[in-house]
Amino acid sequence: MASTFSKLLTGRSASLLFATLGTSALTTGYLLKRQNVCAEAWEQHRLFPPSADYPDLRKHNNCMAECLTPTIYAKLRNKVTPNGYTLDQCIQTGVDNPGHPFIKTVGMVAGDEESYEVFADLFDPVIKLRHNGYDPRVMKHPTDLDESKITQGQFDERYVLSSRVRTGRSIRGLSLPPACTRAERREVENVAVTALKGLKGDLAGRYYRLSEMTEQDQQRLIDDHFLFDKPDSRFSKILENLRLQKRGTGGVDTEAVSDVYDISNIDRIGRSEVTSL
Repeated sequence: MASTFSKLLTGRSASLLFATLGTSALTTGYLLKRQNVCAEAWEQHRLFPPSADYPDLRKHNNCMAECLTPTIYAKLRNKVTPNGYTLDQCIQTGVDNPGHPFIKTVGMVAGDEESYEVFADLFDPVIKLRHNGYDPRVMKHPTDLDESKITQGQFDERYVLSSRVRTGRSIRGLSLPPACTRAERREVENVAVTALKGLKGDLAGRYYRLSEMTEQDQQRLIDDHFLFDKPDSRFSKILENLRLQKRGTGGVDTEAVSDVYDISNIDRIGRSEVTSL
């Protein structure tokens, strides 16, 4: 089931599939025009030299702080991805959050797919450091979705009451969460819902938009563990500051009951498969 949805959102035929399903012109047009990432960047004029903007990372413990040097910063600072994302936006989270002395965080985020190419001089060493030597330039992460190869997949029911498997996907042509605009968030929902409406059999279901749910629908989905309970005011403020929403912005509750696709943080697609023993 996972491979079916993965193929729905990726691959060379994705643009034609979205067009067939009636996806809006924004994403369909983008996919039809390009299947490979365009790493062209334009230079942004700055008033001050890179040395004046270089962040003070002396007390930071994250991968970005360890890999960033004045030379790399000077080379990348003025570059901008086609979607308008800059190096300073990539590293801002790592500048604002020094990290814990004993817990090394990543310290940077990508605003779009092109960020990994435009800012490769920093992203590549950070990825290599974070993922135990994985070099994105010379190595390729192996992907095998053949479920028949799974062995020893039975849990001991004395210790495991339920299990959940989650997968997340991004949509090519739309910015990633740190840089997603309102229009792009709505487009994520449109693409996901349009694609999911094409699922048949026990994968078919009804889409619930959070803003349009009844109290009864919300409670039922909460009871079924497909929707998180309403956050308290403190948590809501944190989400507001981070431009996020709690899981369950919208979701398709499938006939299989144990499956659910949800649109989380407004601009990301997730799929959960829950099995109660």
